[in-house]
Amino acid sequence: MAAAAGSGTPREEEGPSGEAAAPQPQAPTSVPGARLSRLPLARVKALVKADPDVTLAGQEAIFILARAAELFVETIAKDAYCCAQQGKRKTLQRRDLDNAIEAVDEFAFLEGTLD
Repeated sequence: MAAAAGSGTPREEEGPSGEAAAPQPQAPTSVPGARLSRLPLARVKALVKADPDVTLAGQEAIFILARAAELFVETIAKDAYCCAQQGKRKTLQRRDLDNAIEAVDEFAFLEGTLD
């Protein structure tokens, strides 16, 4: 079903099989108050600038670093939560992070950092 041209509603295009294609997702910036990053970008920029090897840091780079940090924290938290669930607990403990770091090869670079 397609909306009339100029009606102001998004138009759904028909796919090859004649069915309506799924509407394209809109950027979250169209929603007032929506944030693209949950981490404060000013704090991330301050951490980046603390490195003496960094002279310039563009806003896009700061955003990408903040988003990467969010994804990293989300991933390790999910893995640690799985370790907590194996112990029949819902609360994360330090040993759950230690177990997640030991269990997942991608976290091998973190071994010994929590000591």
